[in-house]
Amino acid sequence: MIETILAAEGGAPEGAAVFFPAGYDILWSLVVFVVIAAFFGIFAIPKFRKILDERAERIEGGIAHAEAAQAEAAKALDEYKKQLADARAEAARIREAARAEGAEILADLKQQAQAESDRVTANAHVQIEAERAAAVASLRAEVGSLAIDLASGVIGESLTDDAKASAVVDRFLADLEAEQNSKAGR
Repeated sequence: MIETILAAEGGAPEGAAVFFPAGYDILWSLVVFVVIAAFFGIFAIPKFRKILDERAERIEGGIAHAEAAQAEAAKALDEYKKQLADARAEAARIREAARAEGAEILADLKQQAQAESDRVTANAHVQIEAERAAAVASLRAEVGSLAIDLASGVIGESLTDDAKASAVVDRFLADLEAEQNSKAGR
């Protein structure tokens, strides 16, 4: 097209050939281009592809490894949560068992304390009854000797005969007890 314009104006100036290379230049440029393209097509591009494929494989392997690690971490988390729930349930069961055992021990201790209290009370009653019987016997002897002395003074006769004195004292005490029982019954 530029040649057409130049031809229409009346001829091509000398510098017009500079813009268009000669045929041999185009041919050698084309040969060099083909050699460089062949070199890149045969050697460089396959190496670049191999490097890029290895990098892609490493990235994909890293992603797969990360996904596997993430799945394993999720599995471990689920297992940890399950173990934690089991531990909490076990702790609750142990607490309940301890409470029940504590209540049982407390009931046993109360029962033992009640039994000990009953035993001490029974021993106290026996001891009180024994002391009362001893006091009654002692009082009978004292009252008997006082009654004999009093009766001897009233009667004016000596009651030194033990059998007679004992009969008088027993009769006196029996009358006294009968009088107390009749007052208590009223």
